[in-house]
Amino acid sequence: MHGFANPARFLRIARWLTPLLLVSGLVVSGAALAYGLLLAPADRLMGDTVRILYIHVPAAWLGMGGWTTIAVASLAELVWRHPLAAIAARAAAVPGAVFTAICLLTGSIWGRPTWGTWWVWDGRLTSMLVLLLLYFAYIALAGAAQRDMGAGAGLSAGSSRVTAIFGLVGAVNVPIINRSVVWWNSLHQPPSITMGKSAIDPAFLWPLLIATLGFSLLFGGVILARMRTLLADIQAEARLRRKAQRADGRVDPLFAAPDSL
Repeated sequence: MHGFANPARFLRIARWLTPLLLVSGLVVSGAALAYGLLLAPADRLMGDTVRILYIHVPAAWLGMGGWTTIAVASLAELVWRHPLAAIAARAAAVPGAVFTAICLLTGSIWGRPTWGTWWVWDGRLTSMLVLLLLYFAYIALAGAAQRDMGAGAGLSAGSSRVTAIFGLVGAVNVPIINRSVVWWNSLHQPPSITMGKSAIDPAFLWPLLIATLGFSLLFGGVILARMRTLLADIQAEARLRRKAQRADGRVDPLFAAPDSL
């Protein structure tokens, strides 16, 4: 991974990989959703309500996957001081929060005809709601760390470490979400897809897996696009600071090096 630590090298790869992921994700997820929503059979018990799962399940997967990305990137930032790790974590936060919100919304829509209520304080639902709140807190912390750059490098580094630690601590909630339907007596059905077997009929399973793949490709493309935007913002801010320091007749050593992007 340190081979991609150079921002210029990363940007060269991301420049062609970003549209590839976005376009392929749109094609794959669009085809899977078209089949799942229009052509797949209705469920024997749930009827056409089952079709919302083609959005709900990928959204749940990526809500947890987004925080897993934050945790891995935070670990790389704290342990290996990887220069792009904090940027990758910040880039994953907003799309992860969006998918978590979509999961909760579609689950609520599905629960109304199935359970007779929009919401219950079920273990799976409650832990997903906690995940959304963790996303909001992380986004706020990351934004504060970015603003601290104007107050000095030491303060910014300290704030970034606090954000990374929060990203690691929040990862405790991911296995809780995954195992909640096993640990507690829950309205939510138990795991339908496990290692080596599935309780879902192939007529529903394959479009569901393909939709998950398509949404994952989109998620990766959005993260790369956001990383490129964040890097461009950092470069632009560094240039403005150097110009301001030259106008004042002084140069901050932190920004004295030529542009590397």
